[in-house]
Amino acid sequence: MSERVIPVIDHRMRTLAASLPATPIAATGLLADALGRPLRDLRISVTDRCNFRCNYCMPKEVFDNNHVYLPHSALLSFEEITRVARVFVAHGVQKIRLTGGEPLLRKHIERLIEQLAALRTPDGQPLDLTLTTNGSLLKKKARSLKEAGLNRVTVSLDGLDDAVFRRMNDVDFPVADVLDGLAEAQAVGLGAAAPGKPSGLKINMVVKRGTNDHEIVPMARHFRGSGMVLRFIEYMDVGATNGWRMDEVLPSAQVVQRIHAEMPLVQLDPSAPGETAERWGYAGPDGHHDPSLGEVGVISSVTQAFCGDCNRARLSTEGKLYLCLFATQGFDLRDLIRGQGSATDTSPSAPNRTHPLGHAASDAELASAIGAIWQRRTDRYSQLRASLPPDAQPTGGGKRIEMSYIGG
Repeated sequence: MSERVIPVIDHRMRTLAASLPATPIAATGLLADALGRPLRDLRISVTDRCNFRCNYCMPKEVFDNNHVYLPHSALLSFEEITRVARVFVAHGVQKIRLTGGEPLLRKHIERLIEQLAALRTPDGQPLDLTLTTNGSLLKKKARSLKEAGLNRVTVSLDGLDDAVFRRMNDVDFPVADVLDGLAEAQAVGLGAAAPGKPSGLKINMVVKRGTNDHEIVPMARHFRGSGMVLRFIEYMDVGATNGWRMDEVLPSAQVVQRIHAEMPLVQLDPSAPGETAERWGYAGPDGHHDPSLGEVGVISSVTQAFCGDCNRARLSTEGKLYLCLFATQGFDLRDLIRGQGSATDTSPSAPNRTHPLGHAASDAELASAIGAIWQRRTDRYSQLRASLPPDAQPTGGGKRIEMSYIGG
């Protein structure tokens, strides 16, 4: 049996300057990347801390008691996050997801939610504001989150069997407490579905072959007809510390087959452009989808890449912008926000060089910098994965950024 080797790497240092382009880029809501993909979804990590040690995300061997987290002064303040989010919304973002680490560990997170809930798109529409959590603090926080303006919540839950769940979170946390949190979230209205949309309360299960794949059908059976949407995620090669192996990936097609064998399913249309999950509804006696029974989703980022219409950007807790979940480096927006950024030198003697901006970037300058970064975006690692050697990286040198650092 081969020994598992986990590299200890601090990816937070791999960043590029977010410089101002020579020609300003206005925020018109029509921004597109080099492959024609718009910017519609922003995922904001509000903390790099988590109280779980799931081995596919923050394995205890790396994130132990000696692990050094970011100091509070390095984190973007709620006001800074809201300012950046406002600029992203002007560029076309319609959905913001708060993530981590575990976002409910960030003190007074409700204040940030209140600020973000007040933002409006250029045509005056409120944002789709959601949050992903491990559910450990959800029972305590659900009502205050709803009152602050949170629309929806997604809870990570990798099995119903208590022994399996405790083993996967690796801190001996009981599954009953997460289920209580789900019940409270539903009771306060965080599961309310928007018109024409599936339930706003979602459960994400990362499936590892040989670890928790026997929990697929029990999970489907438990949440069928519950008013919640259960989604199964293929175990992904995110980061460099989770010891990912392809033989531990259970293809989503097999997940669907297992459920369908006991509870017939029918495929449903996507609920939104760029949606990552393939939707399957539970069939009634007539063979058609019975909405009262709900649906499941499968996210097939390994076996069926969805890079073609990916419209998501990710902002780390200290203001680094990442263009892909499998990125190796980000762009430093915090320096621009705090007056340490760079501007492009357009003089004939020094083309394409940068010099200190000398002041905190204005909203227009911040929008221009973000626009230039997105316009150059070509990331599509999941589509290319099959043709790459096993140890290849998505872009350039270095190791992939960790999921716990920029969220899933």
